[in-house]
Amino acid sequence: MTENVVKDQPGEGRLAHAPSEHPPVARAKVGVVLANLGTPDATDYWSMRRYLNEFLSDKRVVDYAGWKWQPLLQLIILTKRPFSSGKAYRGIWNNEKNESPLLTTTRAQTEKMTARLKALYGDDVEVDFCMRYGNPSTESVLTRLKEKGCERIVFFPLYPQYGSPTTATANDQAFRTLMKMKWQPYIRTVPAYFEHPAYVQALANSVQEAYDGFSTRPTKLVASYHGVPERYLMEGDPYHCQCQKTTRLLREKLGFSKEEVDTAFQSQFGPEKWVGPQTVKHVAELAEQGHKHIAIMSPAFSSDCVETLEEIEEEIRDSFMEAGGETFSYIPCLNDRDDHIEALLAVINNELAGWLSAPNPSV
Repeated sequence: MTENVVKDQPGEGRLAHAPSEHPPVARAKVGVVLANLGTPDATDYWSMRRYLNEFLSDKRVVDYAGWKWQPLLQLIILTKRPFSSGKAYRGIWNNEKNESPLLTTTRAQTEKMTARLKALYGDDVEVDFCMRYGNPSTESVLTRLKEKGCERIVFFPLYPQYGSPTTATANDQAFRTLMKMKWQPYIRTVPAYFEHPAYVQALANSVQEAYDGFSTRPTKLVASYHGVPERYLMEGDPYHCQCQKTTRLLREKLGFSKEEVDTAFQSQFGPEKWVGPQTVKHVAELAEQGHKHIAIMSPAFSSDCVETLEEIEEEIRDSFMEAGGETFSYIPCLNDRDDHIEALLAVINNELAGWLSAPNPSV
């Protein structure tokens, strides 16, 4: 990295030998982008429709042929689903900031990460966040970082387990942005971190803290992951396998028996077979088997969102209680917990190797 030279006018700083008419070029920095799934701008019909159209038109999310899928999406699904999705979002909306909880939490994660990286690297790093769908868009954030002088960027999809509909589509969108740039920054995409010791430890900490606060110990811990069609597994997507390994590593870290921890998958839709068991059905079966108190968590989500705050806390909770369960305890996502930020920081530092000098070990 260039030493602390802050001038960015033609003929000054990095451009000491440039002619006076040369356009300004900012001092070289490294950018770090935390990328999450996305959020609607509001809960009204048209805001929800725009968001759902972008999301459900993504071939990584729904990979059916366009001639078959788009008429169904545009003429049927998007005439009805914005109403039901808007209702779900209104139930969890951050009314104080007029935004979704996912946006609130991702911003909080970014602010904490900014402070940690600034303490380590000073002004040589710019940190920001983007959404694959909705705002702030991937293109706007990468463009802004490029204009700030970020010639190298670590692009970090916040999905512990790699999935084509999550990690891959986030990376796709970053690369589409690069295709429009005359001068592309160098970019590193962050690999899945489902087995990173610090991430597993943070998950274990969240479970242990929750269990310490319960008056009775749950007889089952359910790790609920977002589902994918079983076909994806057969076609080589490693998501299902990485989810299973995350659960095993978490169970071993906690010292729980195999009988105490289950893996299940939520959010299925459409006619084809999905990986299972299906969470909403599985919790009902647990209640029918005599489990009166279960705990449930979502290790695939880095932030609480509509799938956790609405689907788990309402639909899946109701399924368990209506089948005879008595106590349903949801353990929140890692969100902006300090141990989660430290885990993400460890992953980022690994990717910054060779681009920045070694971090200050005393910080």
